[in-house]
Order: sequence, then structure tokens, then C-alpha cells
Amino acid sequence: MAKRENYNDLYLFMLVVQEGSFTAAAQRLGLAQSGISRSVRELEERLGVQLLVRTTRKLSLTQAGEQLYRTVESGFETLDTGLATLAHYRHTPSGTVRINASQHAIDKILLPKLAAFKQRYPDIRLELISESRFVDIIAERFDAGIRLGPEVGAGMVAVRISPEMEMAVVGAPEHFRRYGFPQTPAALAAHPCIAYQFGDGSIYAWELNEDGKKMTHRPQGQWAFADSYMEAKAARLGLGLAYVPAELVADDVERGTLIRVLQRYSLRLESSFLYYPHRNVSPALRVVIDALKI
Repeated sequence: MAKRENYNDLYLFMLVVQEGSFTAAAQRLGLAQSGISRSVRELEERLGVQLLVRTTRKLSLTQAGEQLYRTVESGFETLDTGLATLAHYRHTPSGTVRINASQHAIDKILLPKLAAFKQRYPDIRLELISESRFVDIIAERFDAGIRLGPEVGAGMVAVRISPEMEMAVVGAPEHFRRYGFPQTPAALAAHPCIAYQFGDGSIYAWELNEDGKKMTHRPQGQWAFADSYMEAKAARLGLGLAYVPAELVADDVERGTLIRVLQRYSLRLESSFLYYPHRNVSPALRVVIDALKI
């Protein structure tokens, strides 16, 4: 078996056979023909077998030479394939992408759109972190964040990733049996309502449209949550009315576990936007942006 230091000579031997002569191999490599001839002769001496029969007109392989040529050609093909695979890794985005988003955005936007990454980008790790507060994504080491509307801090880029979001006032059947159905936004004052509380302690005032004008209702009730999913669950348990994204409760409304009211007054919120610092967009974040934008 050839020692490791013979690989260069093995490559020269393979080229000589492929090109059909020492001269042609020398021209292809830009080397002196005498140097290639000497390398092959030394290879034969080290191996202790004759590999080539040299005549004035052509080269031919001995049986040992034929065997060695097949082995060497196969080996270098395998090596070339391995090197090509490395190039694939160089061009395949990899690394971690940390995104700060609401539970709702993760569930309804990010997961459906990024699920294909499992096959397409197996080297990308996605960290989708839900918090009910406005986060300084740079200070807290996030690559990107998601919020409603394109207004973001200075030095940030905003990319639209969802259509406008319709809100819905919903409650359990037993709630309406007890309190009746509100016909106008003003009637909400007589209903216990479930509040959405931001991280700073402030409560989201329900925004509704009445006769083309925006009005707000401050929810009054026993319950406040920092998550729209928990609001919807509390509504299903009959704890009050909730004002949540319509797509979040579409299945409940269809099944009748929640009933929607005041639909014509409900607000359409702005689209969701992915925002990120304009500098140093990694290849991994770039493919995430491309997958999410609409």
C-alpha cells in the first residue's frame, strides 16, 4: 500500500493515464515532462512493480498498473466529492436566529412559515421567545423582533410579515345567558371583560370603530393576562368577554364554544412587522426574513 507521501505521485500517475502520455500530462499541469516521468518511475520503484509499458508511440498499462489506476481514480473521485460537500456547507446558512415575538405571532406566523426550515436549513437553530413586553432586541441579544405596525426605533428595518389582523369580541354561551348580548360598544360597560396587560402593567384599552370613529373601552373585570391565548381560554371558561385576534378563536366560534359579538364594530389592527438592526444581517437571518416577508 502506498504511503501517504506518495499521493502526489499517485495523482501524476493518474493524469498520465488519463491524458495518454507524459507530454500531455505535463502540458495540462504546466510542469516539465521529465519531472513527471521521474515521479512515475520513482513510484514504480517504491511499489516494486511496473505500472506502464513505454513505447515510442503510446503508453499502455500493465495489469498492476490497471489495478492501481482504478483504485487511485476512485479514491480521488471520493475526495473531490467530499470537497464539494464542504462548499455546500460554506453556502448553506447556519447559526442561531433569536426572535422576540408574541405567542400569537409565533403560533400563527412564525411556526407555519418557518416549519420548512427543518429540511431546507437544518443548520439553522431558531429560538422563538415570547414575552408580553416591548423588548430592546439589541440589549437583550435578539436578532429580530415582531410588533404590530411599521414604527420601530432608529436604525431598525421593518419588514411586513402578515396581513392586517382582525380583532373579535367573544364570550362563552353561558356568559351571554347571564348578561345578554351587547348590541353596541357602550353596552360593554355592563359586562365583565378580560384584560390584556402589558409588561409595564398598563392595560390594553379595547379599540373599536363606531360610525367611522375610533372609540375605546377600558375592560372592567376580575381577570388580566399577558397573553391572548390565556384571554381566550378564560373566555371559554365563562370568566368574561375577551377581545382577541379573530384567527385565534376561529375554531371556537365555528364549534360554538365561543360566540362572537359586535363584529361590525371590531377593529382591524395593523399588520405584523419583523424588525431588526440594518447592520450585520447574517445569512441565517436573511433567509428567515425572505421566508417571512409578504
